[in-house]
Amino acid sequence: MTDPRHPYSGGDWIMSRVRLINNGAREVAALFSCRLVDPRSPADSLEKTTSSVFYENKSRDVFLIRRSELWESSRRYLKDGCIIVQCAITTLPGHPKDAVAYAAPSVPSSDLHKQFGELLLSQVGADITFVISGEWITAHRCVLAARSLVFMAKLFGNMKEKASSCFEIDDMEVEVFRAMLHFIYTDTVPKLDQLKGEEATVIAQHLLEAADRYGLERLKRICAEKMCMNIGVDTVATTLALAEQHGCSKLKSKCMEFISACPKNLQAVAATEGYKHLEASCPLVLTELLSSRLSLKGNKHEVVGHSTVGDSK
Repeated sequence: MTDPRHPYSGGDWIMSRVRLINNGAREVAALFSCRLVDPRSPADSLEKTTSSVFYENKSRDVFLIRRSELWESSRRYLKDGCIIVQCAITTLPGHPKDAVAYAAPSVPSSDLHKQFGELLLSQVGADITFVISGEWITAHRCVLAARSLVFMAKLFGNMKEKASSCFEIDDMEVEVFRAMLHFIYTDTVPKLDQLKGEEATVIAQHLLEAADRYGLERLKRICAEKMCMNIGVDTVATTLALAEQHGCSKLKSKCMEFISACPKNLQAVAATEGYKHLEASCPLVLTELLSSRLSLKGNKHEVVGHSTVGDSK
């Protein structure tokens, strides 16, 4: 049981412990910090720090979070039943007691993204509205302009949209626009972290188009990386077309490698609807694909031929 007189007693806490075993000195001044990492948003992690004089064979504890609070936090810190804790130990120069006395106080992790996320949800001070498929979504001009040069030009430049406070967007899904808006305010994309497999790839494809359209280079790279991790037969052709159209060279290369890896992959991809779209929208990519496949086959023949010559000797 937890002793109410000692709030950190008992087994209800998740904690980290550091002990000075032996380093040739009987006492050392150090800062010991621990971060309980939020896998979905590392910047929004919980950090605790303590400074102390560590004596030989004596320990110091940092209490991170109660177990009960961990389960009540929508399991935000849990991933596959595990938690991630990052620890750092910084030794302080000078006499141990003096070093600890003048040690800089710990600085908490920035929660700016969290505050901007709350601003988006609260709609306080919102001065612009987007209408998508009949849904009204409000935002703040200054935030959009600060994060996107495209929005800067639309809202504060010489474009005709400057004087308007309501915009209708009819070529983007509501879910995609909301995810993009969340990124603009928080620099995070929890939607991509929550989804897996083909479902994650589809939303990443749409988000990549939106990111390129509004000049959000970091979001574009995040989406491309997500798609690189989830390349499959059913989605690779569509992904390859997007990579070609939006200048994602690394993603394009990964898609080409997957399709060219073996005849079975190429045949399976050629039977998908995405391949038809690829044929219609990016015919030159098919030429590259064929060249890549022929080159791969040629290399294999060279290797086989080399081995045969070696065996004959």
